[in-house]
Amino acid sequence: MTDVETIFADDRTRPPPERSLPWPETSGGVTVIIEPKPHWAGDLRAFRLDAKEYCTYSDWTENGARARFFGHVDTSGDTVMRRARAVLAREIADGLWN
Repeated sequence: MTDVETIFADDRTRPPPERSLPWPETSGGVTVIIEPKPHWAGDLRAFRLDAKEYCTYSDWTENGARARFFGHVDTSGDTVMRRARAVLAREIADGLWN
């Protein structure tokens, strides 16, 4: 039986542009959750863990905590991670990861 943590760990073995699940990164005391890039996007997004703000991944990798963050109406890094975990839990329960 596969669990959520195993799936996340396996996904983190891939390079960032090839990942399909969010992952945390910390720089200068600021933690963000990186949201994987959808097929149509030009870059990944980095959401602050505890605030409804985001920046581009390229800005985050270049500037870390000094990246320019923008407000987001309903999403924080915590929200991104909770949604991903919920999707995986449903898929595991439905037998899609056996």
